[in-house]
Amino acid sequence: MRLSRLIPTAAAVAFVFVLPYEAVAHARAYLAEAQSDDPFGAACRVRVDGSQVTAYCHNPYPDTDHVSLHVECVHWWDLDSDGAPVAAGPAQTVQLTGRCWKEVRTAWVTHRRGD
Repeated sequence: MRLSRLIPTAAAVAFVFVLPYEAVAHARAYLAEAQSDDPFGAACRVRVDGSQVTAYCHNPYPDTDHVSLHVECVHWWDLDSDGAPVAAGPAQTVQLTGRCWKEVRTAWVTHRRGD
């Protein structure tokens, strides 16, 4: 076998074995952070219905979570929006709403610890 064929094959095999390990390492770091002694963060469900967006966030933890709804619209002329932070206290569920004039591309919720 010629060396010119062996090197690309070896590189491909190396990528197959290296990339999954890196993904596992990142997953372990994420799980370690998620299972810390100081749990935080409301669980949010985001629903898009046509041009309307509704998010329900429930905070099961003792610290206040300030949640904000962000809506990105499909059309360039349709303004994207970033909602004001809403305090979700312990054992509290809050509703966040937003909209586009036409179609919604994506919507998500961000979290910030209370003061």
